[in-house]
Amino acid sequence: MYVTLRDRPGSDTAGRTVGRRVSSTVLLLGTVSLLTDVSSEMVASVLPLYLTAVVGLSPVAYGFLDGIYQGVSALVRIAGGYAGDRGGRPKWVAVAGYGASALSRIAMLPAQGFAAITAVITTDRLGKGLRTAPRDALIAASSDPATLGRAFGVHRALDTFGAALGPLVAFALLAAVPGSYDSVFGVSFAFALVGVAVLVLFVPNLPTAVGAARLGVRRMVTEVTGARLRRPLIAAGLLGLVTVGDGFLYLTLQDRDDFAALYFPLLFVGTNVAYLLLAVPMGRLADRVGRARVMVAGHGALLACYLLAAAPGGGLGLTVSVLLLLGVFYAATDGVLPALVAKLVPAGARGSGIAAAQTMVVLSRFVSSVTFGLLWSVTGSATAVLVFAGALAAGIPFAWWLLRRVDAEPAVEVPAAATPDSRTGGES
Repeated sequence: MYVTLRDRPGSDTAGRTVGRRVSSTVLLLGTVSLLTDVSSEMVASVLPLYLTAVVGLSPVAYGFLDGIYQGVSALVRIAGGYAGDRGGRPKWVAVAGYGASALSRIAMLPAQGFAAITAVITTDRLGKGLRTAPRDALIAASSDPATLGRAFGVHRALDTFGAALGPLVAFALLAAVPGSYDSVFGVSFAFALVGVAVLVLFVPNLPTAVGAARLGVRRMVTEVTGARLRRPLIAAGLLGLVTVGDGFLYLTLQDRDDFAALYFPLLFVGTNVAYLLLAVPMGRLADRVGRARVMVAGHGALLACYLLAAAPGGGLGLTVSVLLLLGVFYAATDGVLPALVAKLVPAGARGSGIAAAQTMVVLSRFVSSVTFGLLWSVTGSATAVLVFAGALAAGIPFAWWLLRRVDAEPAVEVPAAATPDSRTGGES
């Protein structure tokens, strides 16, 4: 039988699922992510324009920094997932990651020049890499396996609500005091600090893998995980190679339509609002029709987004369409991927499995950002987007071929004794 780390349906201990409701742990982690994303998106929404217009970076230099922003977290994602699995209580690994990202916000104030800004961005992304898999393992551990898509969708909806608020706060600050980037960095630190406090004080430190480690089944877990994740990892990496970073897409729109720099943060709002509205419906749809199907379809929306972004004509309608399609893409992929992976691996390797998939994505997106920056410098923004659109159009059918049987895979079976008994594995 499939063994989970929930209490029996109908109980409500340790923040676990009650019947088929989303657990309190998911809601608390969503609140932490909401506050953290207000903080991070305040910075992210001004960073592309700040780096290119204020600091004066070239497209190649910005592509390198965007690649770091996308990919450096890969250096510690697997370490974070493994540390959470090995210790069996991943909360404190997540705390370390959230804390590092919070400190990077205030470090932006004195940062001057390419090297200093690179160091700050690297610290932020390392923190993100460290926290993501342990956090997602906590979500999976407190949720019903049949509704993982919905659980991750609810978390991502709360996360994205913060991501939509962040650019609005940045816009308000810049509207009140034009060019006041220091105020953006300072206020973002305050939001991040509150998020860390909520995680430390209120989120239960649920057990995830202690039982598996104690009974010596980790080798079996590792072998099963590697075999079942091979095709999903290849597909995720392939699609990541042809995914253009948000900042580049927004700079492409700004380059075409030449709207005021003040309104640049609002582009992030448009995408995040669409993501917010669709995260839960997409998660529920993925639970019903298949997570692989929804993830591949999301990349179809990204393809349409590229084609509209590269169109020679501009205007408000076209810009809004690009932002909405980008939101559809994130709603169909960001929470769906860990939900897909969580089903394919045993509970004892859940954090490591999710981290492996996310690492593949961020590494491939690092390569994508650097490549796109070079291509932009040579051909211009619109042509670069069209080249990536062609590559994505070719990659989607191959990704579907790799993933076509994943939804039919049965959940991993682990002996009941290899998983901590829910009655003795309470919170600490």
